[in-house]
Amino acid sequence: MLDRLLERARAGRSSALVIRGEPGVGKSALLDYIAERSSGCHLVRARGVESEMEFAFAGLFQLCGGRSLGRAEQLPAPQREALLRAFGLTDGPAPESFLVSLATLSVLSDVAEVQPLVCLVDDVQWLDRESVAALSFVARRLEAETIAMEFAGS
Repeated sequence: MLDRLLERARAGRSSALVIRGEPGVGKSALLDYIAERSSGCHLVRARGVESEMEFAFAGLFQLCGGRSLGRAEQLPAPQREALLRAFGLTDGPAPESFLVSLATLSVLSDVAEVQPLVCLVDDVQWLDRESVAALSFVARRLEAETIAMEFAGS
C-alpha cells in the first residue's frame, strides 16, 4: 500500500493517506519506511510538538519554511504576503487562512513540478490548528500534481 502511494506520485497522480493508531504501534516507523523508499522524490517532513500547538502555522513552517519558501517569490502578491506574514517574515495583520492555504498548495505544487514530492507529517494530533487546516485544504485539492501526502497521528 505504501509503495503504491510512492508509485502514484512518481507517475503524476497525487494521493493522501492518514495513518491512525494508538501511541507505539509503529506509525512513525511507517513514515520512516516511506522516507527510505522515496528515492527520486523531494522529501519534506513535519512533526507536531505538543508545546508548539499554540503557535499558529508552526507545523506548516516545518514543512515548507526551508528551501521551498524561496518559491514564494513566484506567488501572486496576496498569497506571498499571507504566507510570509504567517511565518513571521513580514509585518502586517494576521493573514487570511484561505490565502495561506492556497499559497501552501501553490508552493508544494511548484516543488512537485521539478521532482515528485513526498510530504510526511507525524504526530498530527500535536499540530497547531492553522497548520492542520492548511494541510487538509492542500490534501483535498491534490489532482494532477506529483505529490504524496502521508499523515500519522492518534
